[in-house]
Amino acid sequence: MFKKDVILYCHCSTKELGTEISELTRRDADSSAIKVTFCEDVVWNTFPDGYPNLFIKNIQQSVGKHVVFLGSFHSPQVLFEQISLLYALPRCSVRSLIFILPYFPTGTMERVDTEGQVATASTMARILSSTPLSAMGPTRLMIFDIHALQERFYFSDNIIPLLCTTIPSFLKELKSFQPTTQSIAIAFPDEGAHKRFHSHFSDYALVRCIKTRNGDQRTVTIVEGSPKGKHVVIVDDLIMTGTTLHKCIDEMWDKGAASVSAYVAHAVFPGESWKNFECNGSNRSLNTFWITNSLPHAAEIAKNPPFKLLSLAESIVESLQRVIVCSD
Repeated sequence: MFKKDVILYCHCSTKELGTEISELTRRDADSSAIKVTFCEDVVWNTFPDGYPNLFIKNIQQSVGKHVVFLGSFHSPQVLFEQISLLYALPRCSVRSLIFILPYFPTGTMERVDTEGQVATASTMARILSSTPLSAMGPTRLMIFDIHALQERFYFSDNIIPLLCTTIPSFLKELKSFQPTTQSIAIAFPDEGAHKRFHSHFSDYALVRCIKTRNGDQRTVTIVEGSPKGKHVVIVDDLIMTGTTLHKCIDEMWDKGAASVSAYVAHAVFPGESWKNFECNGSNRSLNTFWITNSLPHAAEIAKNPPFKLLSLAESIVESLQRVIVCSD
């Protein structure tokens, strides 16, 4: 098999995931259609005033090559330096450019309900849409489990969003998960999660909930299905402070669940709010809380029970193979 050579640049916060992606293509050399070379040639320095002072060493090796940049906008402080590199790479005569941004950070602010609100998801899309064209045309932008699928229409024709999902990887994990003798049911804490993910779980009993708000108070109520006697796994795309998830967990226990676990693709957890889910000896603690490494801090969180880390490396490699092989 003729392999496509791929140069992989990483932000300093995504180095661990980048190394895993590169090693995966070498380990599966017989079946992989791409050969990913992890390149540590970006110097992420700053000037005394705090602004980026970036330098790409050995840039000549990327000329005429498929180039991938694995980034992370986990905080506004790291956004400008990565946008600067993203804009620079196409001007270095690369063959094609793929920007992997596993978590699209402004996705929860995707619409305007009240005049005066600012849809920052649209702003972010416009920033990314200004990426210069490479030799083969628009940059491909790979995002996993974006909060609202319609956000793809915020991007201009200068960039092609590739909306991927982490659910197939989680399904592999779930099939090998045997926590109790009870059968597994999949619960969705609100209508959005149900619409997005229910079709992936046709082999499982489903529990659909709705979320209502009264000021700052949230209520989660089951409207379809039953958790009684089952091991319930609550599935959602992301978690912030966890208020909705806590309400959903309580509802599962109140309606007779035998045990409860959870899965979210993006463990945002501002202010170390993940600590509210640590095992504390309570009979209502989560059995397992699966998260992915779509955000750099997830690896540290996963060192604490009941958290368990699922890597995106395999999903990223599979997506890269489809995109790069089909592009030539």
